[in-house]
Amino acid sequence: MEQHPHEQHPRQDTEGVGEPGHAGQHVDLGEELRVPAMVFPGQLSDPASAYRLAWDLLAQRAPREALELLDAALTSDEHNYGLRTLRAWAYLVQARLGPAEAELRWLVETDPSDVWARHALGRSLERQSRYADALPHLRLAAAMTGDPEHETAVLRVERRLAETGGTSYDALR
Repeated sequence: MEQHPHEQHPRQDTEGVGEPGHAGQHVDLGEELRVPAMVFPGQLSDPASAYRLAWDLLAQRAPREALELLDAALTSDEHNYGLRTLRAWAYLVQARLGPAEAELRWLVETDPSDVWARHALGRSLERQSRYADALPHLRLAAAMTGDPEHETAVLRVERRLAETGGTSYDALR
């Protein structure tokens, strides 16, 4: 049974390391220290392996390393939806909003029913203070899911639009 990356607690064999008398014991490294993903030759040619490794890197908040892996994997399969989704996530984590927007637009055009991509595109536009552009994407994501977080995003952007003079509260409904 495979565990979610956040539930794994790596263990390290400490034989010959550390204090005397503790050789061969396993030490739980907990959440503070993560063993980085290892990439072996040939793994990047397999999109599934690249996806798993990039997901692990992003879960560990290593977007630069994930992007290196994803860019290499996407050279052989540039239309791989899963890899491009992870690349959008990595751009968002790095606050590279222009590349994130471009990637998210491609994802939404390819699959208009992808709620995550739709909401993330709205959030990316919101973070660029492009509230009028963000609002339709956020509204659609909220309508598709009924998720309170999505609905809160709509209200937040509507309020910012009204506050910045982009439109009135009455015109937003």
